[in-house]
Parts: sequence; C-alpha cells; structure tokens
Amino acid sequence: MNAADQDGIEELDLAIWQRDEAFAPAGEGFGWVDRKGGKHACGSLDELSRTIREDRDSVLDLVWTPDSEFCCIPEEIEAFTEPIQEVRKRWAEDDFATAKHRLKWFGIGVAILLGYMAFQGWASLGAMEKANGLSMDAAQRLQWIFKVLLQSTTVGISLLVFLIFAFIPWYQTQKRMREIRKQGGQVVPVVPLIRFETWLGLQKAPFTRVILGLILAVALVQIFFDKSIMIFHDSVQKAGLVKPAYFAGDWWRLFTAPMMHGGIVHLVMNALGLLYLGKRVEVFARWPHVAMVFLFSALVGGEASARFMEATSVGASGGLMGWLGFLLVFETLHSKLVPRSARRRLIGGVIMTGLIGLVGYRFIDNTAHFGGLLAGIAYAAIVFPNSVSVMRPRMTMTDRIVGVASLAVIAGSGLYAIAKMAA
Repeated sequence: MNAADQDGIEELDLAIWQRDEAFAPAGEGFGWVDRKGGKHACGSLDELSRTIREDRDSVLDLVWTPDSEFCCIPEEIEAFTEPIQEVRKRWAEDDFATAKHRLKWFGIGVAILLGYMAFQGWASLGAMEKANGLSMDAAQRLQWIFKVLLQSTTVGISLLVFLIFAFIPWYQTQKRMREIRKQGGQVVPVVPLIRFETWLGLQKAPFTRVILGLILAVALVQIFFDKSIMIFHDSVQKAGLVKPAYFAGDWWRLFTAPMMHGGIVHLVMNALGLLYLGKRVEVFARWPHVAMVFLFSALVGGEASARFMEATSVGASGGLMGWLGFLLVFETLHSKLVPRSARRRLIGGVIMTGLIGLVGYRFIDNTAHFGGLLAGIAYAAIVFPNSVSVMRPRMTMTDRIVGVASLAVIAGSGLYAIAKMAA
C-alpha cells in the first residue's frame, strides 16, 4: 500500500469538519479569511500575528501560512498560541463587560417597573378596602400585592425578557471567563469545538432558510393585519391553535399555528433558534429530515398543547424543540460526527428552554415544547440506527420524496394561514 492510499484511509477516519479540506484552499504566503469569506494577504508571520492580536471585532475566521495547503483556525498553528490567548481573553472580557452593563440596566428597568406596579397595587388596595369595608394588616397587604405582581402578564413578560436578553448572556460570558481562567489560557482543549463551530458557520442551509422565509412571510402578514409589532392578537384568533375552534372541527389550525407567532420577541427568539438548529440538522442528517422532523414535531407539540393546555397557542417552538431532541439522539448515535463538547451545548439548550418555560409558564406553551422534544427524540431513535462511522448518512429516494412532501405541507400551511387572516 502506497503513502497516498494510507493518507486516504486516515482521512476517512476523520469527520468532515476535521479534515484539512474542510476549509478553503490556502493562498500564497501568509494571510487570513474574514467572516464573509474574503481573503487578505499578509507580508510576514509577524504581520499576521499582529492582525490576530488586534482583531477586536472577531472578524478573522481562518488563517494560512506558506506550509498550509488549506486554511485552518488560528488555534491550530503553534506560532499563534500567544496572540490567540490574548485575543480570546480580551473577547471574553469585552463580552463580559457588555453583558454586565446590560444586566445592570435591564435590572434597573425591571426594578422600576415592579416598583411602579407595586405602588399602583398599594393605591388600588386602599380604595378596595374602603369600598368593601375591609381592613388588612401589613402582611396581608404585601401578600396581596405580591399575588397581583405574580399574576401580571406585563411583569411576566418583563422578567422573561430580562432572563433571555440580560441574565442568560451574562451567565454565559461569566462561564466563559471561568473556563479561560481554568485552562490558564491554553487553547488546545477547545480547538475541536472552535473548528467545528467555525466549519458549521460556513455551511449553507438553504432548506432551513426556506422554512424561516415562510415563517417571516406569515409574520409580515400578522403585522399588517394586527397593526402591531409587539403583540399579535386578531391574527392569532384567525389562524392560531384556538382550542375550542380546533375541537369543533378546525383541524387545519394544527398546521397553521406553527407558522405564526404571538409577537416580535417570540418571533426573534424562534428565528435565532431555527437558524442554528435547522442548519445543524440539515448539514449532518441531510435536508429531507429538516422538513420531516419540523413538521412531525410541530404537529405532535400542537396536539399535546390542545390536549393539556386551554389557552390559544402559536409558534414554531414545537418544531424547534423537535430539532433539538432529534439532534440530542442523532448526535449520540453518531458520536464521531461532532465533538462531545458541542453535544453538551445541546443539553444546555434544553436546560435553558426549561428555565425560560418555568419563568414564563403563564404565556409559554410548555406542553408544546415538551411534546415537540419527545417527538424529535422518538424520530431520531426510530429512523437512525447507531453508527460508529464518521460519514454523514446518505439520502435515499424515500427521504427525498417524503422530504419534498413535508416541505410542501409546511409551505401550504403558511399560505393557508395567510389566506385565513386575509379572509
């Protein structure tokens, strides 16, 4: 067996993101690649090292040297160990400072809101006591006001926004700072995860974007119909999963509701999750399963919501949680496809979703989340057998046919939701 054959066999032992050709061919001399794929030449190793060190906006993705046949992440080149340590530490510190600042001002805003609503409650309590001839002591007054705040939708939404946009980012940046201190600035332990995430970010996911485009189109019609951005109401009544209407015969609401959302915050949260999770499913399990898992999980999540929750529900969360559950099982069964640390992040996503659902239990459909998650888990466990291969599963003709049909149903659901709103 010659050397070329040996290299070929060794290459087959590596997942696609681990291979040299995972990234673009290197240029001449020294250089780097930005987030948009643009190549920039450097005159020397020192110049490239300074570029890495001065990269304050994290625009540098890949680098190459005269010895490189393909580009790679800078963490993989020993000569860049020191500048990478400095820049990673600086990025973490900058992110932590930003998150801490956001946490402070969000916290002040929530505290002011709570104080204002508590004051209003105290004032209305006095009027209520006088009108009904009641007399409460201080403990009873505080208990009553606390109950009012706890039941307030405004307070609930404010706490949820604080959790998602302030507390969770602050916690994540603090955790990153602890990891850097624990590693002593070493980059070796995180190289596989950085390489994986960099490679994944460069992959195309057209079918995921098609689903996102359909959801955004429906959202635009909702904005036009409701004349509002923050909260959608009338459009939700027209085509959302209104439980009495569903059980009275409007079975189509099970299909239209996942294409709709309750407001701009709901939409943005789901869109961000959709882009990341959908791309990961599309890249590793192939595009037909993007549509099939989303549709199956959204329907199961919607049915769970209809059976166990009385309030009207909308949103793609059931499908997204299906993708999350699918990835948890799929990547466990195909353990060589992704680094272990990347799989742990999926578990973190489940925990964060549970925390968000706990805080916003009064207006977040946890039953749909749980139903979608179980549907995705079951789908992966049934459809994909355990594998020790580093190769991604191949698409069959059946996959393509059912995938196209599922995508057509998703598109039809979006169009039907628009038609119902316009009717």
